[in-house]
This record gives sequence, structure tokens and C-alpha cells, in this order.
Amino acid sequence: MSMLRRFGYRYASFLVFILMVIVWEGACDLLKVPPYILPAPSAIAKAFTTLPLQRWLQHSWATIEVALLGFIMATIIAVPLAIAITRSKLASRIIMPWLIVIQSTPIVAIAPIIVVTLGAGTFPRVVITTLISFFPIVVSTATGLASVPEEYTELSRSLRAPQSREYWQIRMPYTLPYIFSALRVAITLSIVGAVVAEFVAAEHGLGYLILFSTSSFKIATAFAALMLLIMSSLLLYGALTVLQRRLFPWSEQRN
Repeated sequence: MSMLRRFGYRYASFLVFILMVIVWEGACDLLKVPPYILPAPSAIAKAFTTLPLQRWLQHSWATIEVALLGFIMATIIAVPLAIAITRSKLASRIIMPWLIVIQSTPIVAIAPIIVVTLGAGTFPRVVITTLISFFPIVVSTATGLASVPEEYTELSRSLRAPQSREYWQIRMPYTLPYIFSALRVAITLSIVGAVVAEFVAAEHGLGYLILFSTSSFKIATAFAALMLLIMSSLLLYGALTVLQRRLFPWSEQRN
């Protein structure tokens, strides 16, 4: 009995997912729901055969590539901004209002403007993804840098260590749990950003495939693309967790 309980506890999420699929399939069959409104899971699984495997991989990689490029650019921009905010009150007063303005602006509304301004191609989609995903990294990193215990920084100053050394050897290691927490949020937002960009201007990608399929009332294909989006997001999230566990195992203790 205890073994069964441990199995249920360990795989609770998966068991709930299986139950939801069974209920979904039974409801669609029992209520005779038209497939163009809500396809059954079996119809979604069958929709994967409507396109060759190479096409599915091409669309998936197009979305993941933009998401990763936007995520990397967001990280490169956000971490130095967070350091500047915590090192200088003047920089904080200058930068923070602009960050709030950018975050408060609906990216969906300005995405067409970005595409028209920067032209068609991968770069404007990467910019849109960056704008959506960089804010959590800035805020969480700045919070971590500002929350370093005073005794750590006082010890560094008593040893007359330069401020740059204080940041790289004391503040940044202490902030790593905050950074990785933000990165996990940002990597999922980068998938959202890539899809938003593909809705505006793209000729391939899972977001483009969803838009094209729904316009053709191929709802099962759109759901299949949505499943791949969810799987991509989960895989990227899991990859970051593994990266943190392998490179900085000690940082997980304070997550």
C-alpha cells in the first residue's frame, strides 16, 4: 500500500494528465462535439500524421530558435542592467522608469510596428521575444544583488577588495538562485514571445502553423502544434533546471 502511495505521489501530475485526456475523449464522444470546435485527443494525435515529420521539426525548430535567441539576448541585456541599478542610485532612477514603461506597453500592439521598422526576417521576431522575456531577469537579479547580507559586503570592504571583486565573488554567487528562478520564468516567456512574433510576421514556426490551421478550420492540427509548443517550453524549462543542478548545485538549496 505504501509503495502504491509513493507511486501516486511521484507521478501525480502525469496521472492527472491521463485522467484529463480520458475525460476529454469521453466528453467529445458522448456529447458529439464537432471536431472544428473542440477535437478529441485521438483526433489531435491523428493530426500529427497530416504533415511529414520533417515539416513538424522545421516548424518546431523555427520557434525554438527565435525563443533561444531572444532569451539569450534578454539575459545579456538584463543582467548588466540589474548590476547598474544596484550599483548606482542615479542609474536606478534613470533606468527603472523606462523598464516599467517597456513592461507596461502591450508587446502585441507594438509588434507590427517593430516588424515594419526592422523588416521581415528573424531579427524583429528576436527583438519581440527579448522585450517580452527580459523584465523578470532584471527585477529578480536586482533583488538578489540588493539582498546580500551586510556582513558579507562589510567583510569585503574591510579587506579593501575592489567593488568589482565584491560583485563577482560575493554578490553574483549569492544572487544565482534568484537569477535561475528568473531564467526559468523568462524561458517560458520567450516561447510566448516567439509565438506572438510569428502571429505578426512569419512563414514558418508553430505559431504560424496555429494561425494558418485555424484560418483553414484545421483545429486538430492547431491543437497538435499547441502540444508541441507546451512540450518545447517544458523541455527548455527542464534544461535550465538541469544546467543549474550540474553547474551550481549549491544554489538550489535557497530556491
